[in-house]
Amino acid sequence: MTTHTTRMLILGSGPAGLSAAIYGARAGLQPIVVQGIQPGGQLTQTTDVENYPGFADVIQGPWLMEQMQKQAEHVGTRMMWDTITEVDLTRRPFRLIGDGGDVYQGDVLVIATGAQAKWLGIDSEEPLKGRGVSACATCDGFFYRGKKVAVIGGGNTAVEEALYLTNHSQDVTLIHRRDSLRSERILQERLFANPHITVLWNKEVREFVDGGPQAGLVALKLRDTVTGEISELAADGAFVAIGHHPATELFRGHLELDTDGYIAVETGSTRTSVPGVFACGDVQDKVYRQAVTAAGTGCMAALDAERFLQAAEFAELAQAAE
Repeated sequence: MTTHTTRMLILGSGPAGLSAAIYGARAGLQPIVVQGIQPGGQLTQTTDVENYPGFADVIQGPWLMEQMQKQAEHVGTRMMWDTITEVDLTRRPFRLIGDGGDVYQGDVLVIATGAQAKWLGIDSEEPLKGRGVSACATCDGFFYRGKKVAVIGGGNTAVEEALYLTNHSQDVTLIHRRDSLRSERILQERLFANPHITVLWNKEVREFVDGGPQAGLVALKLRDTVTGEISELAADGAFVAIGHHPATELFRGHLELDTDGYIAVETGSTRTSVPGVFACGDVQDKVYRQAVTAAGTGCMAALDAERFLQAAEFAELAQAAE
């Protein structure tokens, strides 16, 4: 068992965690990043990235995360391949334990563990991810300009994604397994008023139909939840919009979470309910969920952490002088 000590401990190595590491390292905090079960975050599962600022041409998600990691290491970040299984946030330095028994101690803690999209879990889904099946219309809708697309879900996320997709397509179908939506009333009014959106009620997706290596998704096989009838809907793209799982289970009982399980932070900051603990990226953001916004809150977390340490050190010096 080894103990690793740092002034700034960061959990998560996506855009938020690595941005926090870059800023923290440049401030001389010698951060340690514990990468977790998915090093690089969700972007490592994304192929074409067309909306990250600074790149005129399409870039690959894994390449972007590789470059972020190299930059973080170049300025002094230490990367650790480990998964945290236990946390103690009752006193500083905060103490975390990895699944191999290593101990990580940090004067401040930045949580950037992210969130995962919920998927349908049917067999045909995985092979078509990135080939017509997506969980983010804002990320991938641009690739379906002028094409026929479907959105699966009935909550706010599904309705918002359907409305967003009408910026690119005049043929959007919302598929919901019930006969009424769970989304806010004002969103439903916008949805029903949009001439480019068709709603299919009482339908569940049983299969994503693969048209082959070049074609990708070509259709969805649907089952009527009332009659059991099977039908097929032609589609070039399908967006699964049934919510996200924030990776916050480790922090239940240690930090304040909101009703959806996301880490609660003070408005306009990354400060959590425990002084010295900061949260950034999708683990605290259920609205935007973009790589660029995650990176921005990672910067905020590092700056908040640096200011917290400065204030703590000043208080300690003042107390010693008394």
